[in-house]
Amino acid sequence: MVIPNYTYLKMKMSGPKGVISIGSSFEHAYECDVECIEHAEALAIDEALAAQLQEMAEEAMDSKKWHAGNFKPTEGTKEVPLDPKTPNGKALKISATLDSK
Repeated sequence: MVIPNYTYLKMKMSGPKGVISIGSSFEHAYECDVECIEHAEALAIDEALAAQLQEMAEEAMDSKKWHAGNFKPTEGTKEVPLDPKTPNGKALKISATLDSK
């Protein structure tokens, strides 16, 4: 059974030999408020960062946005067959300045 009084920064409760009063200073109360606000701001930033990271992860895993046909090579490329014995088979695109070997 504790009764806090925020106006006077006092807290009173029953004790074995009467009423126990606990007090504080306005400076200490202000420091506690500042510390609580800084902690709340840090939590809000952490939560915002976590939400942003979650959104980025979901976007990266979204298969609809990633298609094999989206890759467009830059200019100055040439095709080199993977198997020289089958020129109509699969080929790689490499820079035109690179050697085919």
